[in-house]
Amino acid sequence: MSTENEIITNIRREIQPAFLKVEDQSERHRGHAGWREGGGTHFQVTISSEAFEGMTRIQRHRRIHEAISSPLMKRIHALSIRIIDV
Repeated sequence: MSTENEIITNIRREIQPAFLKVEDQSERHRGHAGWREGGGTHFQVTISSEAFEGMTRIQRHRRIHEAISSPLMKRIHALSIRIIDV
């Protein structure tokens, strides 16, 4: 399973988002720190979920990192998060 699909699977299982888009942006970072041939290093997550209600921005970001899981996060160099309110 690709890193992108692992991120999608983990977030859907743990957060049940109303909207989720995960984009591998690795190619945009070619030659930069953390970049690897074949991608899977730089991602943007756009998400909306009622599970974030009442949480601060930091709490929401932490929840997403927890959902993705520590072993998977160690393989990712950069994660951009965009949260859309429900």
